[in-house]
Amino acid sequence: DVPISLHEEDPALIASPGINQGAISRQLGVGGAPALAEESLVARDCMLALRSGAKVDIQHISSGVSVDVVRSMKKLGASVYAEVTPQHFSLTEQAALERGALAKVNPPLRTEADRYALIRGLKDGTIDFIATDHAPHSREEKAQPLNKAPSGMIGLETALALGITNLVRKGHLTLLQLLEKMTINPARFYGLDCGTLQAGAAADLVIFDERETWVVEEDKFRSKSCNSPFLGMELYGTVHYTICGGRVVYEA
Repeated sequence: DVPISLHEEDPALIASPGINQGAISRQLGVGGAPALAEESLVARDCMLALRSGAKVDIQHISSGVSVDVVRSMKKLGASVYAEVTPQHFSLTEQAALERGALAKVNPPLRTEADRYALIRGLKDGTIDFIATDHAPHSREEKAQPLNKAPSGMIGLETALALGITNLVRKGHLTLLQLLEKMTINPARFYGLDCGTLQAGAAADLVIFDERETWVVEEDKFRSKSCNSPFLGMELYGTVHYTICGGRVVYEA
């Protein structure tokens, strides 16, 4: 009954990581990572989950075909769950042209068709969790040429706002559905005693205004890193307090 969490990329199929293989990777002069590198392992591991009864989380899913595979395996009775990051439902491979290495992530940002497939997966319950895959890097690391810069971006401080801006305000999810996918659903999957708001539960709370806007700026990050492709964007959903164990640990 131990949950298995899988990063699904076959390195044998990847010419270079972090950028979707296609028109954008050709423009940038890099080999890129094809969606097939993800899809082939998702299909394999979903079949293994179906036959073994294992409880599996397909992490940071990025391909529309992968969503279709998970949907089909769930219908067949596999104990398969799926997870998506805010960057994958908010951006496409086009961001690599505009933001360079700040938009280089594993798995890569893919096409608009893939992005919409991810949103459909969130809406119909195929995708159960939203998680950040938070990966801080220094300015010096990200300032290297695209083929040498590491993959990854910070995501904790923009996650809620991206969900409100790109899912709730556009009518894809209700606010409660968004919060379920960010809190109670992953807590239940991993058997964690958290993610609920009730008497006697841990007082881990976030107090925010879903209608208030803010601009993503380097000097507003509390992280020691600022490697985010969302710099300069205006988002809805301002966090005013974070309470951990009943203690205020952040106040805007």
